[in-house]
Amino acid sequence: MASRVKRSLASACGQIRVGIGGWNFAPWRNNFYPEKWPQKRELEYASGKLTAIEVNSTFYRPQTAATYANWRAQTPDGFVFSLKAPGYATQTISLENAAKAIKRFVFAGLAELGERLGPISWQFASNRAFVHDYFAAFLDLLPHELNGRPLRHVLEVRHQSFMCSEYLGLMRERRMPSVFTDSTDYPSFADLTGDFVYARLMRSESSLATGYPAAALDTWVQRAGAWARGDQPEDLTQVEPAAKAPAQPRDVYLYFISAAKERNPAAAMALIERLGK
Repeated sequence: MASRVKRSLASACGQIRVGIGGWNFAPWRNNFYPEKWPQKRELEYASGKLTAIEVNSTFYRPQTAATYANWRAQTPDGFVFSLKAPGYATQTISLENAAKAIKRFVFAGLAELGERLGPISWQFASNRAFVHDYFAAFLDLLPHELNGRPLRHVLEVRHQSFMCSEYLGLMRERRMPSVFTDSTDYPSFADLTGDFVYARLMRSESSLATGYPAAALDTWVQRAGAWARGDQPEDLTQVEPAAKAPAQPRDVYLYFISAAKERNPAAAMALIERLGK
């Protein structure tokens, strides 16, 4: 097994986990994985360098219980997977169809991940506007536990209509967070509505070996630490800046996603190193 990093990085009481999207990407075989490293062992290596991975394949196709069990077996204690929920569950306008898709996804083998199961992200399309009654009913469909383990859900919304008090109020009622996208393409608001924080960082640059400038990585260390302590970073956009979230430690999940994807593992490892210090 590859050398291990700390499985989670504690900041006060909340834990900070840092990762990337997936583990199979050809350019990473030139600048992340060792030369001639077997592709079938890439997850083993990546989970030794990072503390979490966001899985995108579950958005497009179902996985088997055996696959989840295999992922668990290849990764160390404390490592977690965040899973993108099936697109069909969020793309349909029928709550009945959404309910069926949610049930099939959650109760068809997901339990095999055990304690490796992190937040489940429900991503809605950029043309899907906020409708209070529909989203209230959708949230009611999400199961709260699996085999006695609490489930964590987070919504990734991509339409400007979600940047409103009505949506934030609904999420606060359910104690569920929205993804902070750190993107100019989608709504990017950092209002705290749940008991953990989920951020997808989308500004990697190909020209930088670590993807992000050193100063930007230092800033993310400060932001992650603030979230973990229960504070709100003051430099991030909020829809309701006057609304104060409960002061409580929060687990934090940071994923370097998209943009200059070939640089994302380096960015994640650079951030992990800074957090460790």
